[in-house]
Amino acid sequence: MPNIPSPMHVRCIYHRRMRYRRSSAPGATFFFTLVLADRSSGLLLRHIGSLREAVRVTALHHPFHIDAAVILTDHLHMLWTLPAGDADYATRWMLVKAAFSRALPRDEKMDASRLRKGERGVWQRRYWEHLIRDDDDFARHVDYIHFNPVKHGLVERVADWPHSSFHRYVERGILPADWGGDGPPIEGRFGE
Repeated sequence: MPNIPSPMHVRCIYHRRMRYRRSSAPGATFFFTLVLADRSSGLLLRHIGSLREAVRVTALHHPFHIDAAVILTDHLHMLWTLPAGDADYATRWMLVKAAFSRALPRDEKMDASRLRKGERGVWQRRYWEHLIRDDDDFARHVDYIHFNPVKHGLVERVADWPHSSFHRYVERGILPADWGGDGPPIEGRFGE
């Protein structure tokens, strides 16, 4: 069950002339989408061990609970619950992205802007974040995460995708092994 904050706090992030509104709710649950800069590179699956290690090490120093996750060829979705009193998912994602990038060989294309800023060309700079509002919102995002490999045509059945928390949900008896096989597509905007 997610920890639903009330009231919701929002902070603004300014980047050049654009204004980004980010939720800032201590102890809340958030849905995230992160995308590779080169969507054709396949880095996430080729180096999934490095990604797992980056998440593990970040969580050791800046704890969070992964409620659901899926890793695809070019992007990932995760649902995190942060500790009470903590809303700093931005630092956590910065650390995950940096650790994963450092673990990779330096063979990606980098534009002049990234070179000036000392950035690697692995990830898109920004990511999608959504504050989970209630139990229905939580359930809808978990379903979306688990169904995503089918949505993208990577597998025909949810159970066939190995890089998903779906298998943990089946082991714990939360979902049946054949979940998502013949149902209607899951609707909604989820950061893609």
